[in-house]
Amino acid sequence: MIYCVEDDSAIRDLVIYTLNTTGFEAIGFEEGASFWKAMEEQEPELILLDIMLPEEDGLSILKEVRSQTKFADIPVIMATAKGTEYDKVMGLDLGADDYLAKPFGMMEMVSRIRAVLRRTKKQENSKILCIGSLELNTDEHTVYAGGERIGLTLKEYELLNLFMNNPGKVFTRAQLLTQIWESDYVGETRTVDVHIGTLRTKLGKCGEYLETVRGVGYRMETEQ
Repeated sequence: MIYCVEDDSAIRDLVIYTLNTTGFEAIGFEEGASFWKAMEEQEPELILLDIMLPEEDGLSILKEVRSQTKFADIPVIMATAKGTEYDKVMGLDLGADDYLAKPFGMMEMVSRIRAVLRRTKKQENSKILCIGSLELNTDEHTVYAGGERIGLTLKEYELLNLFMNNPGKVFTRAQLLTQIWESDYVGETRTVDVHIGTLRTKLGKCGEYLETVRGVGYRMETEQ
């Protein structure tokens, strides 16, 4: 199930129609209140979220989604007005997985959704990665730091998964942008730094395992 939060009824209806005729199930909402009510009843596979909404805007909704552990892993694609660089960067920094600049084509939307869902699909083989008191289970998509379960956004999880699969290896910001955000985000190195900072904070003392290699990038220390 995909949730589309869009106050323009013409766009919302077209998005829902397109998704329902291309193999997805989709429901639309014109504002935050009805969206939150639906979230409590059924969690979607993905949220397509417009930034410009009445009452509660899309960035506020995204921030709240990412702050709640039970919703934190749900992928979110933001719809931004064309040319609004600030909204795009803010959305990515708050944990959005991708963005679509309006006006966007329906087939581009479907392609972006499929790409994000592929990236978020759980791996078939169970694998538990451990470094010190930090544990990541790729099958259950869970992270424990010092025995406490930690809620991460998709990008934070993918960053941690990459580092824990390559302990001791230094990744440049450009490499992280390419591997985690793909080519669309090349050049936005601030996004990497923001996500690393947030990840460290959420991991508590285990955040010390992520080491900054001055002038190069980041790496996961192999022993603590």
